Amino acid sequence: MKILKIAIACTVFCSANSFAEPVPVPASKAAYIGTWKGKDMSLTIAPSGEIAYKRVYGAEKKVDLNIELARFHGNDFDAGFGFFHSTFVVSKPPLNSGGKTKMIVDGIELTKED
Repeated sequence: MKILKIAIACTVFCSANSFAEPVPVPASKAAYIGTWKGKDMSLTIAPSGEIAYKRVYGAEKKVDLNIELARFHGNDFDAGFGFFHSTFVVSKPPLNSGGKTKMIVDGIELTKED
């Protein structure tokens, strides 16, 4: 997956400071803002466009990144920093059902925390 490539490349090539400012979340995508959790994945999207992403792939592979929103295209969004970006594929955008807001990102159902 591209996110794992970002993690490896950033470890090798990037410092703690990014090369560009994050893109703020557009008003039309405000439902994406917040902390989302699912099996082996958590995603926090700030209004400023800052993103905290954690993912576990089995027992050996873990990704823990602080990245920046680059843009939305449809329901999907690109994030990364510097020259390294990846697309988060949102197959089901945020939807409130039964008192909980959920979305599916990269095949994982995430629930928004209150």
